[in-house]
Amino acid sequence: MDSKQRFSDRVDAYVKYRPDYTKAALDYLYTEVGLDSVEKIADIGAGTGIFSRLLLERESQVIAVEPNDEMRSVAEAQLSQSPAFRAVAAPAEQTTLPDSSIDAIVCAQSFHWFDAQAAYTEFKRILKPGGIVILIWNNRLTSGTPFLEAYEQLLLTYGTDYSQVNHRNTTQVDSNALQSFFGERQMTKATFPNQQLFDFEGLSGRLNSSSYVPAPDHPNYAPMMEELRRIFDRTEQNGQILFDYVTEVYFGTL
Repeated sequence: MDSKQRFSDRVDAYVKYRPDYTKAALDYLYTEVGLDSVEKIADIGAGTGIFSRLLLERESQVIAVEPNDEMRSVAEAQLSQSPAFRAVAAPAEQTTLPDSSIDAIVCAQSFHWFDAQAAYTEFKRILKPGGIVILIWNNRLTSGTPFLEAYEQLLLTYGTDYSQVNHRNTTQVDSNALQSFFGERQMTKATFPNQQLFDFEGLSGRLNSSSYVPAPDHPNYAPMMEELRRIFDRTEQNGQILFDYVTEVYFGTL
């Protein structure tokens, strides 16, 4: 499947059930990384605008670059009332933005879908000298609790191409590859804990927001949902389960 279209039929679930980013992570980006002193930020691979919204709340000017029409339309519907926001229908590798027009680039849960070499060339073109690039992921923990371990096995068993597209399994986002993306420039990493609390409806929605989960007409879908129910019933506490993440932030200049 074309990576730019993978989430077209999952937009509602994505909006409702994908994790946000913590105040601690945003505080770090503004006070330590330097977003408090930049004028214009490009949120590249902006999706439904989850991160763009957080940037706007900090009074930044945001250009959301997103090639998927369904996802971008959600961001536009929710954020276009802000004069500091605009959306661009374009991929990371050809943003259509002017040369040397952007102070900082943020890629939140998106960089692993890009052609890294082409994105590097494009980022260099649109960034002002000394501009910052920030790559962010909410990495779901896969061990540490019975729920997390059972959920990971669920994806391995029923996911359509989970092992292939899970960004943690791609060489593009291992530490060496990310450092290579920044070249000889220093890359800095910071991490922050993050969590979501779900009842079964929320857990089902979170599962179905993932592009590697089979569609309802796929033969794996019904048994996957039955197993999800069993996992929830044996691991829930007070009718809820915890999704644990580590938010990883990588940043530097190009």
